[in-house]
Amino acid sequence: MMFDLPDSDTLYDALVARDPGFDGRAYVGVTSTGIFCRLTCPARKPLRRNCVFHASVADCLEAGFRPCKRCHPMQAAEPLVADLLTALEADPVRRWREGDLIRAGHDPSTVRRAFKRAFGMSFLEMARLRRLREGFTTLSETGSVTQAQLQAGFESPSAFRASFARLLGVAPGKLRQGARLQADWIDSDLGPMVAVSDARALYLLEFADRKALPAELKRLAHDAKGDIGIGRPEPTHAVANALARYFAGERAEFDIPLAPGGTPFQALVWGALRRIEPGRTRSYCDLAREIGRPSATRAVARANGANRIAIVIPCHRVIGADGGLTGYGGGLWRKERLIALERHYARDCVT
Repeated sequence: MMFDLPDSDTLYDALVARDPGFDGRAYVGVTSTGIFCRLTCPARKPLRRNCVFHASVADCLEAGFRPCKRCHPMQAAEPLVADLLTALEADPVRRWREGDLIRAGHDPSTVRRAFKRAFGMSFLEMARLRRLREGFTTLSETGSVTQAQLQAGFESPSAFRASFARLLGVAPGKLRQGARLQADWIDSDLGPMVAVSDARALYLLEFADRKALPAELKRLAHDAKGDIGIGRPEPTHAVANALARYFAGERAEFDIPLAPGGTPFQALVWGALRRIEPGRTRSYCDLAREIGRPSATRAVARANGANRIAIVIPCHRVIGADGGLTGYGGGLWRKERLIALERHYARDCVT
């Protein structure tokens, strides 16, 4: 049943009192900061005149607000989502199955729909990625496939290798210590990402659940003649810090050396993408005209899809000619949220 919001004065009183009765049922957008919060947020309370109230996370995002870093309103959009995320954090290597959800009193179909709405992936998919992340971290610290397998909660090395290979496209035993190219895991507000860089430039930045990621990593490994491992060179460290500032609404520029590969035509398109100001969008036709190839709309679309450095080369800023969202390798739900987040930056752009 839809929750009907009471009047704004009642909601502001609930905000000041941190009333748990409104948790997950109403959200406050703070116009002076561009942030939205749960009403139970522990942060200092905003002035009444700077508050607008919404019934859902989606409404807040559509209004151009970005999520608070203290109360994480997107994680608590639905009580069952919050409960399961808490359980996942408490035991990140647990092997979750549908039977576990049933024993916890949840309907697996309901859980699947709730997580798809919130994150574009199911809870079981998220749990599997979290287990792999634990193994990824252990492998980067110790270099031991066996220790990584045990830390990730896999019963056998073969199961871990198979899951690792599906995600990264490279069997863990083939990842060398001290390799020229090094992969690492970056947490973001829209889910885990995988970055690959060498000492001088960033080669790849993709969401970990992107279907094309294994093929992209396999291609990188091939081009590097297998000289790929796990680690965090300076470009990866820099992009992790830049992403944190970006999602916090502090800065949308990424001053990081890039090595995106590609053909000269693709490089032309990707350069045009980087010139789109945060908070703005372009159509494929617009991009084709901007690079002086007005009849190459389809080729521009293919180049856009071939981009392997998400967010930094902002292919999410390209929409259909009719203004509708078009395909995005990280999922349309992420594209929608990235565009909504960047509305915060639009006021700093010169038209």
